[in-house]
Amino acid sequence: MIKISNLTKSFGDQLLFKELTFDVGKRERVGLVGRNGHGKTTLFHMILGDIEPDAGTVTIPKRYRIGHLDQNIRFTRDTVIGEASLALPRESRDQLWKAEKILFGLGFTTDDMNRSPEIFSGGFLVRLNLAKVLISEPELLLLDEPTNFLDVVSIRWLSRFLRQWRSELMLITHDRSFMDDVVTHTVGIHRQRARKIAGGTRKLHDQILREEEVYEKTRINDEKKRKEVERFIEKFRAQKKVASLVQSRVKMLAKQQSMEKLETIKTLDFSFNSAPFPAKVMMRVENLSYAYDAQKPLLTDFQLEIGAGERICIMGQNGKGKSTLMRLLAGDLKPQQGKITRHPRLQNGFFAQTNVHTLHPNNTVLDEIMLADRGCLQQTARDIAGSMMFEDDGALKKVSVLSGGEKSRVMLAKILVSPCNLLLLDEPTNHLDLDSCDSLLAAIDAFDGAVVIVTHNEMFLRSLANRFIVFDRGRIIDYRRSYQEFLDDIGWELDETLRQKDDADPEKAPPALDKKALRQERAKVIQERSRVVGPLEHAAAELEKWIEDLERQQAEALSAMEAASLSGDGEAIAEHSRRHEQLQKEIEAAFDQLDAATKAYDEAARDYDTRLDDLGG
Repeated sequence: MIKISNLTKSFGDQLLFKELTFDVGKRERVGLVGRNGHGKTTLFHMILGDIEPDAGTVTIPKRYRIGHLDQNIRFTRDTVIGEASLALPRESRDQLWKAEKILFGLGFTTDDMNRSPEIFSGGFLVRLNLAKVLISEPELLLLDEPTNFLDVVSIRWLSRFLRQWRSELMLITHDRSFMDDVVTHTVGIHRQRARKIAGGTRKLHDQILREEEVYEKTRINDEKKRKEVERFIEKFRAQKKVASLVQSRVKMLAKQQSMEKLETIKTLDFSFNSAPFPAKVMMRVENLSYAYDAQKPLLTDFQLEIGAGERICIMGQNGKGKSTLMRLLAGDLKPQQGKITRHPRLQNGFFAQTNVHTLHPNNTVLDEIMLADRGCLQQTARDIAGSMMFEDDGALKKVSVLSGGEKSRVMLAKILVSPCNLLLLDEPTNHLDLDSCDSLLAAIDAFDGAVVIVTHNEMFLRSLANRFIVFDRGRIIDYRRSYQEFLDDIGWELDETLRQKDDADPEKAPPALDKKALRQERAKVIQERSRVVGPLEHAAAELEKWIEDLERQQAEALSAMEAASLSGDGEAIAEHSRRHEQLQKEIEAAFDQLDAATKAYDEAARDYDTRLDDLGG
């Protein structure tokens, strides 16, 4: 439906992509991934026609409607439902239930329907814009970070909604679990070009890794061959009996193009500096209450004890008090009632998106890191800046020119300066790309101290914590098992309410397979996968062994040729040279076969893994 052909785009000296090519087929839901600054949002604007490429084309069918999430706030109606209903397609203008269903899913309540959009926070106004683009039912839906202002319940609803999307979709998000739950295909912008696969982000990552391993093996083999040819020419240049062989190799060397070594891609690589802690309990919260002005209290008689080494996730709907609780724990707010007792040896690091305003626009990255700890040496600050991808002159960039993601990395860098034994992290993944989120998760997991984190990212919820402070059902639940067990045992109140609404939807999807049938179908696919994929994997492994054996024989031929050179045996030199050349041709053919076998294995494994993903479990 959409064809991207040979797109090239630069901004100044920065090349975003070169000859970018892929298409979006009918009813495909495509996740677009790549590091921050590699052109994902720019590509969206090219599809919308807002930015012109330096070269290449974007082909879009005539009368093909594209909807995108607009961050600009422009409302004309005096009620939420009135504003949302403007987006209904002409043939559905009388079906307000479609608008209400989407508004409810995105966190609006029945009482909100007739309220003015002007009374809502910026985050909820962006949700209203998101609702409008979903309600409009375009042929192509472009969503750039749609989860940034959503809580975990709304994200779960949006995931279910988008899985049933009946047209095309392109999605950019830092939330890997959300993306993998939604998309049918993934496109990665990698080394200025596009790679597209059927399946999720992990499969794309694995495929790129395998392709680059094959490339690197081929490059090393070519480099070794070039050096061997150069050595042969040098050794036998003066030998008249093999002059023709020497000359043919000189010509071959002139024609052969050397493969460039792959440039190392910068990645977030850091660890939090943990300070030792001598006791079991870090902090006690007793009878804590807090409210803003005359509003309903967000916290009432709240109790919490944070132990050394604990991993606690705070989760729930927006506006219920999660960030307020974090500010109280960090000491940014004082309790109105109750008390918070901190161990004398407690050292905490606090990250919050709202704290980016504390960065001075005229300071450099290096300045901000050093200001976080007056005793920090400049080299230490540079090392930390480098670990956060501000290498060399990047550490001298002023805050005023940084993107949202770069500012988030500066805030993380400031925490790294001083040792701490308690991390308080309030939505740290917003504005980070997928790889940076993975690095952050690994750093948190390796931290020796305790962690309290507010997050709506279900990958973090599932893999990081086994204790949860849950804001739901008008109360705060302290749940001490896994996230999946929470979903099974308790679940989200609004999640269940919305599921009931979806079940009552006149256009609801057909029922899924029951558990027994699902298990049987998965077992059938797994058996079929083993029959098909196993031989392909075995064939690739055998080719690798064959290449190793050929390379061993080639090394023996080269040694024999050198021995013949020392003895002055011209005929033996020529014979071993021909043998060496023949083995080189066989090695090149074997590498071609290995490349084809690897691609066949990847494609088959990808197809079966996608089928298994669709069946769940």
